[in-house]
Amino acid sequence: MVLTAAALRGALGFLSRIPVGRDDADWEAFRRTPAALPAVAYALGALIALPVAAAALAPVPVPSPTIAAAFPAWLYLVTGITHLDGVADLGDAAVVHGDVDRRREVLKDAALGVGGAAALALALFGLATAGTVAVDLARLSLVDAVALVIAAEVGAKAATATLVCVGDAPHEGLGSALTEESGPRALVGVALATAPAALLGFPSLRPEALAFGSAYYPAAALAAALTVAGVTYAWANARLGGVSGDVLGATNELARVVGLHAGVIAWTLS
Repeated sequence: MVLTAAALRGALGFLSRIPVGRDDADWEAFRRTPAALPAVAYALGALIALPVAAAALAPVPVPSPTIAAAFPAWLYLVTGITHLDGVADLGDAAVVHGDVDRRREVLKDAALGVGGAAALALALFGLATAGTVAVDLARLSLVDAVALVIAAEVGAKAATATLVCVGDAPHEGLGSALTEESGPRALVGVALATAPAALLGFPSLRPEALAFGSAYYPAAALAAALTVAGVTYAWANARLGGVSGDVLGATNELARVVGLHAGVIAWTLS
């Protein structure tokens, strides 16, 4: 699978509010190339890490509540909130009583229920707390903190791309538009695009960097994000009958949060 400029533009247009990749040719190239998802995540992750770097470099200490508000606010300013809709819909579907058909009805319902509200709150809280801890890490090693944010973003996109490659959509829509174009063989391209993120800590190998475990926590963030993909895939097949667009969006958001916290934990323990 060849990563073309059109596929990368299409991925950026799909994953962010950056004004590129919005025409039909870029979209078609992107949906046939799931490896474009983790490939563009390196640049997106670096952009998302800007508030962490700014807070760490500020001449005066930035209060934690300010960081907690700024990090998710900036992230969704860059990426948009489209994928959060998947979190809300899956939250509602997860708590509803009934069979697969009933859960699919809830997914299509535009109203926000208690399950969706709780899922959104937990996702945003997870981002906010991860942002504050990332700044603490950045004050010790800015390179390591930025590497963590990038690795978590690459992991989130790799998790989504994995479901695109192995999943089957239960109905026509965004999910089917992506999953129908790729199969398990496309995982090779996804893996090749993702693997360099596990090495983000190694270019900074030095005595003080090793003390912070910089060689290990990017890999922990990736592993945790991909674990989310496996859990979401199993749950979606059992409860929803397949991988829909909502499942892909929710996987992206949840894998990012879990990846960030896993990376922080790995850094703390190392």
